[in-house]
Amino acid sequence: MRAFREAVEAGDMAAAEALLAEDVVFTSPVVFKPYRGKAITAAILRAVSQVFEDFRYVREIGAPDGREHALVFAARVGDRELTGCDFLHVDEEGLIDDFMVMVRPLSGAQALAEAMGARFEQIVQEAGTRSA
Repeated sequence: MRAFREAVEAGDMAAAEALLAEDVVFTSPVVFKPYRGKAITAAILRAVSQVFEDFRYVREIGAPDGREHALVFAARVGDRELTGCDFLHVDEEGLIDDFMVMVRPLSGAQALAEAMGARFEQIVQEAGTRSA
């Protein structure tokens, strides 16, 4: 999904958030239970944009007018290099209603889990403030 990719690459998290459906389901690479809703998903995206260093999308898979997209990325968390993929599904209005992230290798996923875990209280608080 070109608009989401461009927003993230530009660091425009407000534009990325505008592309999320209200009922979006976000599946994390490091947490078993999916997160539901635009507020929590947007808060997670803002936090991860601060955790990832040298983030860049390296490949986009899927037809531009299709509903399924895969955005392959590379990044660093501390001294750990990682690669991953954002799997996006868009609804009838073109908004992201399903967002699943996969990350490898295990050491990169562990570094990501640790960095995001340290911010989780703030993420939940921010999501609650925005959805209220």
